[in-house]
Amino acid sequence: MEAVLWYVLTGTRGGENRVRILRTIESQPQNANQLAEELDLDYKTVRHHLDVLMDNNVVQRSGDDYGAVYLPSGRCRANWEMVEQIIEQMD
Repeated sequence: MEAVLWYVLTGTRGGENRVRILRTIESQPQNANQLAEELDLDYKTVRHHLDVLMDNNVVQRSGDDYGAVYLPSGRCRANWEMVEQIIEQMD
C-alpha cells in the first residue's frame, strides 16, 4: 500500500488535488458534487480523481450513483500515518 499511496499522491500530476480530496473526506465523507463545491474544482475533475483513488483502493464509495459519498478505504485508514507523512513532505 505504501508504494501505491506514494504514486497516487505524489507520482502523478493530480496528486495535489487527490491529497485535498482525501483530507476532505477523511474528516467528512462527501459526494462528488459537495467535494467540487468545497474544493472549488470542476465536477469532472473531482470525478476523475475519485476514480483514480478508487482504482487504487485509497477511497471507497458508500451509496449509489449521484448521492454516493466517498470516504477513505479501510486499507487507507490502516495506513493513515503513511498518508500523513506523504502530505507532510508535500507541504
